[in-house]
Amino acid sequence: MVVGGLVFALVHWVLYRRLLRATGVPKAAKVAGAGVLAVLWAGVFVAFGAGSLYSPEPVRGIVWVGLVWTAVLFYLVLGLLLIGLVLAIARGAGMTDRLPLLRVLSGVLVVAAVGAVVYGVGEANDPRVLEVEVSSAKLPAELDGLRVAVVADIHVGAARGAAFTERVVDLVNAQRPDVIVLPGDLIDGSVELVGPDIAPIAGLTAKYGKFAVAGNHEGYVDGVADWMDYWDRLGLKSLRNARAEVQVNGATLEIAGVYDFAAPDPYGPDIDAALAGHRDDRFVMLLAHQPRQAPEAAAHGVDLQVSGHTHGGQIWPLNYVVGWVNGTVAGLDHEADMQLYTTRGVGAWGPPVRIGARPDISILTLRRG
Repeated sequence: MVVGGLVFALVHWVLYRRLLRATGVPKAAKVAGAGVLAVLWAGVFVAFGAGSLYSPEPVRGIVWVGLVWTAVLFYLVLGLLLIGLVLAIARGAGMTDRLPLLRVLSGVLVVAAVGAVVYGVGEANDPRVLEVEVSSAKLPAELDGLRVAVVADIHVGAARGAAFTERVVDLVNAQRPDVIVLPGDLIDGSVELVGPDIAPIAGLTAKYGKFAVAGNHEGYVDGVADWMDYWDRLGLKSLRNARAEVQVNGATLEIAGVYDFAAPDPYGPDIDAALAGHRDDRFVMLLAHQPRQAPEAAAHGVDLQVSGHTHGGQIWPLNYVVGWVNGTVAGLDHEADMQLYTTRGVGAWGPPVRIGARPDISILTLRRG
């Protein structure tokens, strides 16, 4: 936390130097700007420990502002790098007085960064229901039309609390899904401090059950088992390198789940264990938080992998990096003979901001064909 605070203090000092001192604004504006930057840095610092070191509830407004500001910082830093390049080109072209250009570019940068993030706050607060059909010749006729709600990456516990979880539950229940799957990263923090924030998830209703696996964030503060035990108490069925069978109209849907791709032992993913007892003639859906599990899942004969983790990139242009790391950003893909569906997720990690990656609750309709 201290190291992070120092790093962000350095970033704010650079902003002061580049946007206030270098542009030659009046002294009063410099003082006011320095004060604003100091207050915003304090908001970021408070946000660091929310959910892990102390309850976010009493300071959630401060945490929210601090995390939103980090998104503005992201664009300001990118913009300063671009301005530096433009000024270097101008200097190479022989421009001697570059101060007017610097002032214009700096003003445009601030307006653009703040405007983009204001838009992103609205986009992050407007999750949509995304209908997707997934067809497979292996699907039994009795399972044709089965509706599976995919609810991933809620990330409550810092900027968002129980009220956001309640909104998610209401959106999901309104779709009347047959099955609900939750591929991880439901929270940010410890069971003790943010457990109440995810507790309304107990209100999810589905005819044939609710199944969950852990993501990477479930293991950042408490042990993974602590969170999965809590989910079980909330009425979810946690799949810990394990498999469940769902009976529908006399047919069986197999739902398997593995621990997160990057989780260390004893919570490492084990597809062999998750598929133990699987019958090859049955359609099997694997819940795996990260889509990077897909090659191994396909090699094990999984029919459909459902993942989250990517957030669809969350904030442009990070979608390009996310796609390179994960092999996909969002939507329906193929890995060999296996289908892979990656949801953008319904929440947001860090800043409650999404730009070019609107959050969603995905409803997968399974079709025979």
